[in-house]
Amino acid sequence: MKTLITGLILILLSVHGSSAQTPDREREIIDLSKAKWQWMSDKNVEKLEALFHEKSAFVHMGGSWGKEPEINIIKSGGIWYKKADIHEVSVNIIGSTAILLNNITLIAEVGGNEVTNPFMVTEVYIYEDGDWKLGSLSFTKLLTRGE
Repeated sequence: MKTLITGLILILLSVHGSSAQTPDREREIIDLSKAKWQWMSDKNVEKLEALFHEKSAFVHMGGSWGKEPEINIIKSGGIWYKKADIHEVSVNIIGSTAILLNNITLIAEVGGNEVTNPFMVTEVYIYEDGDWKLGSLSFTKLLTRGE
């Protein structure tokens, strides 16, 4: 009987684990990422403060920092994420963590100058207390022909 119960528990756990990465959950993360780009463009720090995890990390070409400096940079216009043209997106969900990769062309204003850069952006989301929180946002500049 003990073996039967243990076997049933293992089957239930494996079924639950295999259904963790559903198209609906992937779509939820993709939609949340798109909303985040819009909130960044709109400088909607209220929405971003709710989305960014307290321990979140942001990696840019010029350095890395946490939630409060990122919010302050967006609020002040130090970096204005004007438009993210998303070319490709993929999502991998591992337990309560979602890793989203965005291949984008970012039009931004940095220090008063408009710049356009191709990036692979890694976004890590953590499902916590019934909500997805952004734990990390990292920009990797992609080389294009001629560079």
